[in-house]
Amino acid sequence: MLTTLLRDSRALATLAVPLVLTQLAQVALTTTDTVMMGMLGTAELAAGGLAIVIFNQLRTMGVGLVTSVGNRIAAASARAERATGTAGKAGDEGKGHAGGAAEHEEVRGIVRASMAVATLAGIAGAVLMILIGQALTWLGQDAAVVDRAQTMLIALAPGLLPCLWFQAIRQFTVGMRRPQALLRITLASIAVNAGLNWVLIHGTWGLPRLGLTGVGIATSSVYLLSFVALYVSAKRDSELAPLLTLNAAKADPATVRRLIGLGIPIAATYGSEAGFFSVTALMAGSFGPAALAAHTAVNQLVYIVFQVAVGLSHAASINVSRELALGRHDDARRIKNTALACAAAVMTVVGIGYLTLPRLILAPFLDSGSDQALTIATQLLIVTAFLQFFDCAQNIGVGLLRGLDDTRSGFRITLIGYWAVGLPAAWLLAYPLALDTLGIWLGLLTGLATTAVLLLRRYSDTLTTRATAHALAAP
Repeated sequence: MLTTLLRDSRALATLAVPLVLTQLAQVALTTTDTVMMGMLGTAELAAGGLAIVIFNQLRTMGVGLVTSVGNRIAAASARAERATGTAGKAGDEGKGHAGGAAEHEEVRGIVRASMAVATLAGIAGAVLMILIGQALTWLGQDAAVVDRAQTMLIALAPGLLPCLWFQAIRQFTVGMRRPQALLRITLASIAVNAGLNWVLIHGTWGLPRLGLTGVGIATSSVYLLSFVALYVSAKRDSELAPLLTLNAAKADPATVRRLIGLGIPIAATYGSEAGFFSVTALMAGSFGPAALAAHTAVNQLVYIVFQVAVGLSHAASINVSRELALGRHDDARRIKNTALACAAAVMTVVGIGYLTLPRLILAPFLDSGSDQALTIATQLLIVTAFLQFFDCAQNIGVGLLRGLDDTRSGFRITLIGYWAVGLPAAWLLAYPLALDTLGIWLGLLTGLATTAVLLLRRYSDTLTTRATAHALAAP
C-alpha cells in the first residue's frame, strides 16, 4: 500500500511540481505590477488596481474556456499510445507519444480548436474590457481614478489575446505531460516585466514617460513575448512539434463547440468562486478598515497557498483523463487519494506555521498596520489553518470531475457550496451571531467544506458508474 502511494505520488509530482511553481511565479508577476503602481502614488495604485481587477476577472474566465484542452489532449495522446501498445503509467515522461496517425490528427485538431476558442475569447474579452472601463463612472467610482483606469485598460486589452494563446499552448504541453518549459518562461517573464515596467513608467533610455499606462503596455508585451517563447520552445521539442499547429482558421466547428461546451461551466465556476470571495471582502469592509486590512492580508496568504492546490488539481485532472482513456478505472480512483494525500501533507506543514508563527507570517502585510488588524488577522489564521484543507480538496475535486469531462456538475456543486451554504453561513455568523470578521471566515470554511465533500462524492460515484459500465461492456 505504501509503495503504491509513493509511486503514485511521484507520478503526480512529475506533472504537479512544475505547475505549482509556475502558478507561484505568476503570483509574483502580478505582485510586481502592484508594487510598481504603488510607487506612482495612491491615485495610480487605486486606478491600476481597479483596471487589474477587471482584466483578471475576464482573463480568468477566458482561461476557463481553454482549461479542458489539457484533458482532451491527454485522452487523445493516451489513445495514440494504446493504438501502438506503448501506453505506460502516468508520469512516464517522454514515453509512448508515437501513436497512430488518426490519434495524432485528433491532437492537432484539438490544438487548432483551442487556438480558435482562445482567439474568440481574447477579442470578445478585450472589447468587453474597454466597455466596462467606459461604464465605471456609472458605478460610483471617482472620476480621476476612472480616467486613469480607462487608459490602463486600453493598454491591457490587446494583451488578453496573446495571454489566452499562451494558455492554449500551455494546456497542450500539460496534456502531453511536457510542461517543464512553462516554469522557465514564467520566471523569465517576471524579470522582463519588472524591467519593462521601470523603463516605460519612468521613460528611461529616451522613451516617453508613460506612468500607469506603461504598466499596461509592459503587461501586454510580456504576454506576447511569453506566448512566442512557449511556442518556440514547443516547436523545438521533437514530440510536441509535429502536433502543434496554430491554424485556427482550419479548426473543426464541432471540436470548437465541444471545447466551448466544456469550457463555459469552468469559466462560470472560476467567476463564481472569485465573486464569492469578493462579496466576503465587502462584508469584511463593513466592520471597518482594520477588519478589511486583516481580511485582505489573510486572503492573500490563502491565495498564495492555493496555487499548490491549482497545480495538484490540474495534474490530477490530466492523469484521470489519461487513465480513463486507457481503461484503467482503478488507477483513476487512486489518483484522487494520492492528490488528497499530497495536499494534506503540504497543508499540514503550512497550517503548523500559521498556528505557531502567526506574527512572523503576517509581518510582510501588517507590520506597519494597527494592532487591531494584527489581532484580527491572527484569529483568522487559526481558521485558515483548517480552511485551506477544504479549499485545496474542493479545487482538486473540480479538477477530478474535469478529468471525467464533467464540468457542469462541478459548476452546480460550487454554486451550492459557495452561495447556498457558504455565504448565508458567513452572514449568519458575522451579523446575527456577532462574530464579525471571524464569522465571515467560519462561513467560508463551511462553504468550502460542503463543496469539497459534494465534489469528491460526485467523482467517486461517477467513476464507479463508469467502471461498472466498462466492465459490463467488456467482451
